[in-house]
Amino acid sequence: MSDTEIESYTSVWDAIADTPEEAANLRVRSELMDKITAIIEENKWTQDAAARHCGVTQPRINDLLRGRISNFSLDALVNIAAALGRSVHVELEAA
Repeated sequence: MSDTEIESYTSVWDAIADTPEEAANLRVRSELMDKITAIIEENKWTQDAAARHCGVTQPRINDLLRGRISNFSLDALVNIAAALGRSVHVELEAA
């Protein structure tokens, strides 16, 4: 048997991030990407149509739909949400 210690994390972001701050940023970006993806799917937009509605290029929409989180800043995702007529609300909770 090995003496390998098994670590447990609250979320995948906690497991892959170097700091709690980075994990929090990844968590928020992921949530925004999921919500934007849901809007695109609900409207049954093609990637080209989604790009026009979001004010970005089709390759950016492809990255978003494929979950390429490292390609998106929080600012970029807030801008996409705003282009879709959505507002983003921030809520602080005790950790």
